[in-house]
Amino acid sequence: MSKRGIILMNLGSPDSTAVIDLKKYLTEFLMDERVIDKPFIYRTLLVKGIIVPFRAKNSAEAYEKIWMKNGSPLIILTNGLQKALQAEMPETIEVSMRYGKPDPQTAYENLLKSNPDLEEVILVPLYPHYAMSSYETAVEYMKKVYAKNKYSFALKTVPPFYNHPAYINALAENIQSNLPQKFDRLLFSYHGIPERHIYKTDKTNSNHNLSDKEKCCDNPEAQKTCYRYQVMETTRLVTEQLGLDKSKYQISYQSRLGRDPWLQPNTQDILPKFVSKGVFNLAVVCPSFVSDCLETLEEIDIRGREDYLQSGGKSFTYIPCLNVNNVWVKALQQIINETK
Repeated sequence: MSKRGIILMNLGSPDSTAVIDLKKYLTEFLMDERVIDKPFIYRTLLVKGIIVPFRAKNSAEAYEKIWMKNGSPLIILTNGLQKALQAEMPETIEVSMRYGKPDPQTAYENLLKSNPDLEEVILVPLYPHYAMSSYETAVEYMKKVYAKNKYSFALKTVPPFYNHPAYINALAENIQSNLPQKFDRLLFSYHGIPERHIYKTDKTNSNHNLSDKEKCCDNPEAQKTCYRYQVMETTRLVTEQLGLDKSKYQISYQSRLGRDPWLQPNTQDILPKFVSKGVFNLAVVCPSFVSDCLETLEEIDIRGREDYLQSGGKSFTYIPCLNVNNVWVKALQQIINETK
């Protein structure tokens, strides 16, 4: 038996579509200091006093639209990825979620039960790009539980794989196989983050050209934690592999929360405006996510589709996430095996 174990870590999901479960999930999620990076007292008043009481019911209704027979799409798809990867690798593979179940300690303990002689655990945050509200909080949470329980095995983490050739190839192939012959524009809709997060994760104090559509930062050290640079690089590499002209694609950012300045343009704002620019056949892909979830299935494939078509669009193609795509499974295997 391999003395190495693997943990796939994704965002998480409420236990059900019941409002009470949404309140629990949203509270855990939004009280994370890396998601809403405000002082504790302010964050508590905002989350528990305003956001959760007013948002839980709407969120429950949104989840109901995408909920699968056996539960949350994100949970089902992540478990499916685990099973597909397990069939390709000798190491025991467990799943953990940043919020909800299963939690990090459960994943660690399950690995130890299957192999008491465990010497090393590879953590795989299922986020291609570095952001404090996704990749960073996942890694730090796993480290916190690891330190608290004083496990004797080593813990190593897969770095953001936004530019890894295997990931780029899997993403490009997935887009190519789902892209209609006739399309006017391919929209890369990435998860949005507040602009201040770009600067908070940068220890080099580099200049980030947030208004520049062609580039973000030039410092290689800053690029290691610069979300905007990384999503732009993913887009560049994928579109080069697909052979797309710059006029055929663009970037936007979705899932905005609050009134602070977020990365622009906002997906929800630009979808109804495409028709006025001659884009009648639109395709959308969401590379921030490797598993389809509320943000892709309800926000983009349902509400985004409706907004676009009601504005006069002729066709809207949502390109699914990598999910359990065989090329993606092989790519992830390669990424894990290269982790030092």
